[in-house]
Amino acid sequence: MQRNVFLAGAAGAIGSRLGPMLVAAGYAVSGTTRSPERALELESKGVTPILVNVFDRDALIEAVVRCAPSVVIHQLTDLPNNLDPALMNDAVVKNARIRREGTRNLVDAALAASCPRIIAQSIAWAYAPSTLSCKEEAELDTHATGARKISIDGVIALETCLLTTPGLVTTLLRYGQLYGPGTAHLKVNGSVPIHIDAAAHAAILALKQDASGIFNITEDSASVSNHKARAILGWTPDFRL
Repeated sequence: MQRNVFLAGAAGAIGSRLGPMLVAAGYAVSGTTRSPERALELESKGVTPILVNVFDRDALIEAVVRCAPSVVIHQLTDLPNNLDPALMNDAVVKNARIRREGTRNLVDAALAASCPRIIAQSIAWAYAPSTLSCKEEAELDTHATGARKISIDGVIALETCLLTTPGLVTTLLRYGQLYGPGTAHLKVNGSVPIHIDAAAHAAILALKQDASGIFNITEDSASVSNHKARAILGWTPDFRL
């Protein structure tokens, strides 16, 4: 029996790579976007487009219930093209709101649709400063200030909502700094980088294996450990489409 997947953020950097991978793996994928133009792109890739704003709670619930998914995949972000520095201050606030309010609406929609499972995007550079290779149980940087505080507060809200909602099985993928096609950087960027294809592949593996919990999805790094994803998901950072 074909499994239905509701992919929130299907036209984003990871979502646009993940949607076709899910279709190729035999899943029936419904994917959200706010853009009619991107809806056409999704359709051309075999993804059923859903025009909806995650902040429209009632419309989102209706869309997820109609899809009747066995899993919801949360890849929503609100970031400018090429991470334009002139727009990033505003984008940090918008992205935190997606993580805080958008996640809550998506969880409510999944529960309304009797969907027991969510796989969600988080970030791997939110750990408290440390000289050690951070594992998933390490403390997040709750003492951050400025724009970093806004981002990390959003991440904490997202993760807390997903991990504490009764009746919901959650997989959190803490992605490193993305690079590759469709991102702001074609080559390795940041202290904990990850290629966009390897990031999407982690979501596929988590889905196929019904894996739950928190996983760092980064390239080999002195600051963040990817051992758990390698050991449990069978994931490697060198995957490319």
